[in-house]
Amino acid sequence: MRELGVSRHGRALLSGASLSLRPGDCVGLIGPNGAGKTTLLRAALGLIRHTGHSSLAEMNAAARARHAGFLPQTRTVAWPMPVRDLVALGLLPHRGPGAATPDSATRRIEAVLDALDLAAFADRSATDLSGGELARVLLARVLVQDTPLILADEPAAGLDPAQQIALMQRLRQLAEGGRGILVSLHDLGHAARFCTRLVVMERGRIVADGEPAAVLTEARLATVFGLRAGFIDTAEGRFLLPYALAHPGADRAPAPLHGA
Repeated sequence: MRELGVSRHGRALLSGASLSLRPGDCVGLIGPNGAGKTTLLRAALGLIRHTGHSSLAEMNAAARARHAGFLPQTRTVAWPMPVRDLVALGLLPHRGPGAATPDSATRRIEAVLDALDLAAFADRSATDLSGGELARVLLARVLVQDTPLILADEPAAGLDPAQQIALMQRLRQLAEGGRGILVSLHDLGHAARFCTRLVVMERGRIVADGEPAAVLTEARLATVFGLRAGFIDTAEGRFLLPYALAHPGADRAPAPLHGA
């Protein structure tokens, strides 16, 4: 995407946003509330009117669905269909209208349900699920879609801590397998630990793009997120530990932690 912009009622929600998503990237899109993360994702997919260039937005709907899977922030299922059938909707871009589901696709659905610990929910109505369960089911639908790119808008919201870690591990594994992942996150710890690259947004603009260690500096955490934080590097990855608000008295806060 290049120089994407979105305005509403004369107010710029997104300005001059440019970034590329390559196979193998697990890109975390971070920033405070209202920074423009959701707007950028939706503009990149051509779901809202925008200026600038997005290769996905310029595709027709069928081609775009074969190239990119989208997990929106809003999780709504309007009718009581079985979980297995909801997940199977991810196959639609790959088959013609009315075509039967091939055995290979059925096996793919079952494999994704197993991988996300959803096999026991396969015959349950999707409208009977909890918010966290539904989040995992909608992720399963995107994985069955089997696209080279996945864009996800706060997919960890509403999940318990174990499921959040499992989700982020899954996205990182997909990137390592050759997919391009762009995921918006509020948990800076998950962003630092699981993403290979971070894009920081502030007031509708991209203000940083690079490796997590280079992007999540103490200065940027203070100016963009209003936080003071330390870091601990472990065998499991880099952990970010916010411990105070960045305010005029912050110089009296304890010194940041640095792990070896």
